[in-house]
Amino acid sequence: MTSQEIRKQFLDFFASKKHEIVASAPLVNKDDPSLMFVNAGMNPFKEYFLGQKKPKFPRVADTQKCLRVSGKHNDLEEVGMDTYHHTLFEMLGNWSFGDYFKEEAIDWAWELLTEVFGIDKESLYVTVFEGDIEDGTSFDQEAHDFWTKHLPSERILRGNKKDNFWEMGAQGPCGPCSEIHVDIRPDAEKNSLPGKELVNKDHPEVIEIWNLVFMEFNRKADGRLEKLPEQHVDTGMGFERLCMVIQKVRSNYDTDVFTPIIQEIETITGSTYGKETKTDVAIRVVADHVRAVAFAIADGQLPSNNGAGYVIRRILRRAIRYGFTFLNQKEPFIFKLTDVLSRQMGEHFPEIHNQRNLIHNVIREEEHSFLRTLEQGLVLLDEIVKASDGKTIPGAKAFELYDTYGFPKDLTSLILRENGMDFDESGFEAEMQKQKSRSRAAAAMETDDWVVLGEEEDPAFIGYDNLEADIRLTRYRKVSSKKEGDHFQLVFNKTPFYPEGGGQVGDKGYLEEENGNVIYILNTKKENNLILHFAKNLPGHPEGALKAAVDPEQRFRTMCNHTATHLLHQALRTVLGTHVEQKGSAVHSKNLRFDFSHFSKLTAEEIAAVEDFVNARIEEKLSLDETRDMPLAEAQESGAIMLFGEKYGDRVRTIRFGNSMELCGGTHVQNTGDIWHFKITSESAIASGIRRIEAITNDAARAYFFERDQELEAVSSALKNPSDTVKAVEALQVENAKLKKEIEQLNKLRAASLKDDLIKDREEINGVSYIGAKLELDAAGLKNLAFELGSQLDNLFFVAGSEVNEKALMAVYISKSVVESKGLNAGNIVRELGKFIQGGGGGQPFFATAGGKNPAGLEDALTASREYIV
Repeated sequence: MTSQEIRKQFLDFFASKKHEIVASAPLVNKDDPSLMFVNAGMNPFKEYFLGQKKPKFPRVADTQKCLRVSGKHNDLEEVGMDTYHHTLFEMLGNWSFGDYFKEEAIDWAWELLTEVFGIDKESLYVTVFEGDIEDGTSFDQEAHDFWTKHLPSERILRGNKKDNFWEMGAQGPCGPCSEIHVDIRPDAEKNSLPGKELVNKDHPEVIEIWNLVFMEFNRKADGRLEKLPEQHVDTGMGFERLCMVIQKVRSNYDTDVFTPIIQEIETITGSTYGKETKTDVAIRVVADHVRAVAFAIADGQLPSNNGAGYVIRRILRRAIRYGFTFLNQKEPFIFKLTDVLSRQMGEHFPEIHNQRNLIHNVIREEEHSFLRTLEQGLVLLDEIVKASDGKTIPGAKAFELYDTYGFPKDLTSLILRENGMDFDESGFEAEMQKQKSRSRAAAAMETDDWVVLGEEEDPAFIGYDNLEADIRLTRYRKVSSKKEGDHFQLVFNKTPFYPEGGGQVGDKGYLEEENGNVIYILNTKKENNLILHFAKNLPGHPEGALKAAVDPEQRFRTMCNHTATHLLHQALRTVLGTHVEQKGSAVHSKNLRFDFSHFSKLTAEEIAAVEDFVNARIEEKLSLDETRDMPLAEAQESGAIMLFGEKYGDRVRTIRFGNSMELCGGTHVQNTGDIWHFKITSESAIASGIRRIEAITNDAARAYFFERDQELEAVSSALKNPSDTVKAVEALQVENAKLKKEIEQLNKLRAASLKDDLIKDREEINGVSYIGAKLELDAAGLKNLAFELGSQLDNLFFVAGSEVNEKALMAVYISKSVVESKGLNAGNIVRELGKFIQGGGGGQPFFATAGGKNPAGLEDALTASREYIV
């Protein structure tokens, strides 16, 4: 049975049990600030378990894309070392929201595994929760009794809280779980040691295949458990492991989920899987990581230097360096795997097929960039080796290579061993722990339980029509973090505050109590269907009447910028072509940012054409045509643009201005004339095939043009108010260039004169011609002089210093014969001399330069330079 057939059979089975089959949510988590990525099948359904939204269907089944790079068994550096853990994996799941419970979940799991998939019943073991004295929970007798219908008691094992009590986090819905384990060892091994002895013992062939979670409790902030108003079922089965069992192989990587990718890696790299451990690990790393990176990009997360983007970059760079070190790949190659991945996964996950060109280009560019970084790291490591006095490199230096250049420990160790050296591993680990501690401390957050005030109702957003409203507080909680200190999250029965989403920032404003007391709202976000309002203080009377008011100026500027992004999108597709797709946006009150797919830098003419198009729509004064509740299919038929990486419901909101129509939940102006003017302030590349435009509108555009006008007046005044300022500046540039050439000629004449004097005054020290002097030359002059002297003296050791614009410059030149005979290195020497001028530098063994902020130290540096040849 192929993996595609296995996935289909799972979904078809639960469809026959009256489950609604839903599509996987995007891998990138946009509605839950506590998670960067979906890391469990239940994440998209948290709002239902938390009681913050009513589910449309009481029974649901799906296969969910998940990404894990930390936690138990999921440390990124360990993926690839074994054959059954991954960064990206599919989680097959069936869900009950207040409908069926333990009996049906257990019966259906057994039926699917044994009757549909044909897994040997004798190879299966199950665990049930044994209870926990501290929590006051008892043995899950109910689950145990349901399991006895299917297998004997000796294969029903008791599990502790760590293994058999599932929790969403430190707080929230939780409950006992029942794990299904399968023993796929050869018969001889089974006969010698029963599988029950190896359950939950990290044996690679006695593994958990399915976890049935029975959510019936809520964990409070103080650790207490309380019963949930409804009982839920949350199950998760690892798709890759299931395929391994059904396809009767002994590794996830031997299933047809991975074999096409592995075969392509073998073809590209000329390596063979299954012959050598290091090669096998490298191939597994690449095969696993390309899936994670490709799906993240397809769902809208590009590699970057912070947040979720940094996680993706880190995963990809790990794959690159394994290919570099163990598969001998010095040129980009991982991007070539995107086609086979598209063929393998594109049918069930169309986004991986639709975005394959973007995935291909982004990975290729990332590979090019990081391979250059690796080369820089190799040069740095070579310098560290040459500068070292002993055989052991400090752990801090090795960690710098890891942290800055992505060098894994084994690559550093391998290169050092080739030079008869090693590094201090305990020092490396100490630096690693320091970094992890800093990260944990920065991210640490304490969240109290919600304080619920009376009857709750679904919170309503009324901010499309109102900026002020009389409201009441329905719940609040205190949150403490090292970064932001103490603050409160407030939820109202209705709110005019727009929560951050769809690229648009959250509203700010204030609350006013009946006694006139004011509480400022600093931000607004959405979490699991709740609109959270961030404030430093609570109302003095939390249960009293409140007036909510959005900052009207900030909202208006934000609306101008949001509408402008829609017009910009339309303009880019008109001017550049319909291949343009939005790849991200950020709409603030001060400016807007728009990321889009395009293969080249925009020309000045294209930028002008885009600006003209948008401003023409502004001048047309197009009215907003808004539909707040349109069926998704109807919106698609109407030509509304949908954004990749977004998850849409069955009913959507559409925004139209003239011929621009998009699905959008943000706030917009009533008429494009309100925008006043649109101006692009920058255009740049953020990844291969991805461009970024930053722009301004309204007040910011007015301020921009006012500042430019002021600058023009200042320039004109400095030029004595010429009739044509531009021609006057051009004439000044021509004159400046002419004077520069004259200065260069004068410097050359001065250097020639200096050269003769310096040669005449040189010192002969231990067979070396030493010249040390403080001169009045710039960096180029020092270099030219050094090479002129070197062409006439074949045993030269030349050190010069100069002060330019209150900064110190130094240059060191050593003849090749002196470098070889004396073992000197200009790069190392100038680095040491640079300390005298409070700076640093480097270069090649025969020529190097340094710069610093202390010209007073030049004399001491020149004096110290003599010591290298004395």
